[in-house]
Amino acid sequence: MGMWELLVVFVVGLIVLGPERLPVAIRTVSRWVKTAKGMANNISAQVNEELRVHELHQNLKKAEQQNMENLPDDVKDSVNELQKAAQSVTRSYDTSPTKDSSNKHE
Repeated sequence: MGMWELLVVFVVGLIVLGPERLPVAIRTVSRWVKTAKGMANNISAQVNEELRVHELHQNLKKAEQQNMENLPDDVKDSVNELQKAAQSVTRSYDTSPTKDSSNKHE
């Protein structure tokens, strides 16, 4: 919006709402805009993450088709990233307490 459009909106708001309720209305609209921007940023981040996961999945398929040999650098990077993620998940299960160690106190 340009300067003149904002001025017209402000004057109409002042006439319709009055000087007492206009600041409250501005704050409310400002919160709505912030909430909408936050939701848009969140959706954008989720879409970007899904695209990244899809790309990793495609690169893994390429690597499997080539029997993990003579892979391009981007495919190697994707495979390495997936292997690191798998190892971190495995480590978290390895370090979790087992039933035997929790039953020793009984």
